[in-house]
This record gives sequence, structure tokens and C-alpha cells, in this order.
Amino acid sequence: MRRKKILSYIIWLVISLAAGGLSSIAAARGMPTYQLLQKPFLTPPAILFPIVWFILYVLMGIGAGRIWNSRDCRRSSALVFFVVQLAVNALWTLFFFGLQLHLLSFLWLVALWILIAVMIRSFSRIDRIAGRLQIPYLLWTAFAGYLNCAFWLLNR
Repeated sequence: MRRKKILSYIIWLVISLAAGGLSSIAAARGMPTYQLLQKPFLTPPAILFPIVWFILYVLMGIGAGRIWNSRDCRRSSALVFFVVQLAVNALWTLFFFGLQLHLLSFLWLVALWILIAVMIRSFSRIDRIAGRLQIPYLLWTAFAGYLNCAFWLLNR
């Protein structure tokens, strides 16, 4: 039984980190154009982004693993929110970096922020720790919203 539980955590971590890996490809392709943009106040150094996102994807995977391993009948719907927000997250990176659609990216990010909040609520109803593990992700996404909006305003 213990092996099954560990394997489920590994699977959810791989799913989360794979989404992050796909996002990083879009970000890397858009980086030359990003470097030319006027940057808003409080823009972190570029090296910080992959570090923070790696940590956030790990926290997401652990949270999803906790939900998967729960016996709660609501776990399927909570994991649907998880997968949907993960897909929306990956598409944001494509819109912002790959396509340079900063206004659309900002609006997409607002939707993502709402999805994350709903995911946190659904996770928390099943496993309080799983929900709390997602709070840094919600906060970072709010900060990303500030940056995204500022990029749009400064570079339109």
C-alpha cells in the first residue's frame, strides 16, 4: 500500500513538473523579445522565475497527491480543477511569452487566479494541508498579474 501511495505522489509531481517544463519551452522561445521590453518596477531577476516556478509546481504536485490519496468522494472534482488550472497556466505562458499578447495574457491570468482560488477551496475541503500548499501559488500569480498588467501598460 505504501508503494502505491508513493507512486501516486511521483505521478502527480511528474504531471505538475511536465506542465512547467512545457511552459518553460514557450518562455524560452519568447525570451529574446521579453528582454527588449520595458520592465515594470519590482520585476525580479530572470534567474528567480524558474526557481520559484519549480517550487510552486512541486507544491502543486504534492497537494494533488494528497487529494488523490484521500478517500473523500469529492477528490475527482477537486483534481479536475487542478488539471484545468494547470492547462490554463501553461496557456498563459504561451500567450505572454510566445505570442506577446499581454492584454489577453492579463485577462487570462485573472481567470487563472480565480481557478486557483477555487482549486484551493476544493482542496481545503478535502485536505487542509493540500489547500494550504497552494497559497504560495495564488500569491505568486497575483504578483504575476501586477507584472503582466504593467508590461502591457508600459509596452503597448
